[in-house]
Amino acid sequence: MSVYTKTGDNGETGLYTGERLSKEDPRVQAYGTIDEANSVLGMARAFSEIPEVREKILQLQKLLPKLMADIASLNKPAMITSGDVKQLEEEMDEMEKALPPLRNFLIPGDTKAGAMLDLARTTVRRAERNFCKLSRFEAVHEVDGIFLNRLSDYCFLLMRVEEFIIAKKSAVLV
Repeated sequence: MSVYTKTGDNGETGLYTGERLSKEDPRVQAYGTIDEANSVLGMARAFSEIPEVREKILQLQKLLPKLMADIASLNKPAMITSGDVKQLEEEMDEMEKALPPLRNFLIPGDTKAGAMLDLARTTVRRAERNFCKLSRFEAVHEVDGIFLNRLSDYCFLLMRVEEFIIAKKSAVLV
C-alpha cells in the first residue's frame, strides 16, 4: 500500500469509522491538533536528558492515538478511560510533591526539552479548545475532554521537572 491514497485531493479525509469529512471540519481540527501535540512530545522526548521524563512522554505518546481515534470515530465506545485520567492525576500529584512551590510565572526555554514540553502544553490547549468547539455541535466522549484538560497540566509539570532537575545538575557543576 502506498503512503499516498489520492483520496484527500479534494479537501476531504476519512474518519477512523469510514465517514468522509472536509479537512476543515471541527472534528478533523480537533484530532489533527492532538497529532501535532504528539509530534511536539516526540521532540521533547528526543531532547530530554532525564530518563524518567522520557519514559513518561513515551507513555503519553502511546495514549494519544487512542484519543485521536476516539475523536475520529462516530458512535464507538471511548478508548480513553477515566482510569487514564486518574493515572495522569496521580502522576501529577507525585510530580508536584517533588517540586518546589511556584512563586512566579515561568519563562520556558531553560532547556530544549523544557521548551518543547511547554510547546506541547500550548498545543494541547489548542486541541482542547478545538475539542470544546466540536462538542458544542456534535457528540463527543466527555472523558476525552477531561483527559485533554489534564494533559496540558501534565505537560507543564513535566517541563518543570525537566528544567528543575537540569538546573540542579548545573548548580552542582558551578
